[in-house]
Amino acid sequence: MRRLFQEKTTRNNTVTYLMVIAAYVLMQLLLSGGHISSALQGQLVPITAYIVMAVSLNLTVGVLGELSLGHAGFMSVGAFSGVIMSFLLESQIASPGLRLLLSMIIGAIVAGIFGFLIGIPVMRLQGDYLAIVTLAFGEIIKNVMNTIYIGLDAEGLKLSMLSSAALNLVEGGKTIINGPMGAVGIKKLSTFTAGFVLILITLFIVLNLINSRAGRAIMAVRDNKIAAESLGISVWRYRMMAFITSATLAGAAGALYALNYSTVIARKFDFNTSILVLVFVVLGGMGNIRGSIIAATILTVLPEVLRAFNDIRMLAYAVILILVMLARNNARLKRLFGQIKGIFTRQQAVVNIEEGGDSLD
Repeated sequence: MRRLFQEKTTRNNTVTYLMVIAAYVLMQLLLSGGHISSALQGQLVPITAYIVMAVSLNLTVGVLGELSLGHAGFMSVGAFSGVIMSFLLESQIASPGLRLLLSMIIGAIVAGIFGFLIGIPVMRLQGDYLAIVTLAFGEIIKNVMNTIYIGLDAEGLKLSMLSSAALNLVEGGKTIINGPMGAVGIKKLSTFTAGFVLILITLFIVLNLINSRAGRAIMAVRDNKIAAESLGISVWRYRMMAFITSATLAGAAGALYALNYSTVIARKFDFNTSILVLVFVVLGGMGNIRGSIIAATILTVLPEVLRAFNDIRMLAYAVILILVMLARNNARLKRLFGQIKGIFTRQQAVVNIEEGGDSLD
């Protein structure tokens, strides 16, 4: 039985990897043939970043079973950390790909550290309390980034909470983060291929964690904390493991996202972004990694597809989202269809009995 379960898990994971690879190959063919519009080409890197965000949040919401509303905060931390690192490496490393890789690593590490610090108090909470605290964390990060000014000159990094003029940059220095204006003058390093690689790395980490002994312990904690503790499972430890892993991957996605634009503001990573990523997870299915990938792709592309209906674009987007969510709630639909089928079945049985009685006479 255990061997059959492992084979089924391996088969499902392989299908997920192949699905992502096939989508990447298809997009490359369409790009080489010029069949992709410029607007959609500009969405390719954000799509990969949102896929990583959705898969990482699913680890917390779907696998761990805790509602986090501050996931965009970790994305913000990774984004600005990655931007700062890219500026520091600009004069030392000529290869854009290597600078992007190191920036994403630093973004992931810094976000993981924040995940650990936030997780110490947060992971002792549950339910609504945990959701509110993570929401507060995301808002705190956004407001703090709006008050930070960071510059780089020959003397090194300089930081101020007053203004860019207070940095006192020497000649040749440049401002990296300019308070409410965000990170400015970013050199675009992100590519669709880099996003594809990050998705594969994320899937490898998350799927292997879910199917490992630690993953089974995380799901045991989700299903019944008291029973898990009675078996000697450290609830706080495994909750922290899932939370920190989720935050680390969000930080890498944030760095990838930020280095795709010339300017990034903190307001981009607000409560609305956290809710958007949560919608990806819910629409794709709680704990369903493949569903998160599909939902993140469709809902990111959908506003661009509806751009032809500019006047009612967001209204149409909302209506489609509602209809899909209603269809996604298939348990109630199946129950409704079962009741309808039962009514017709009983009616047909009555008709058959009546016809049979007439024939006997």
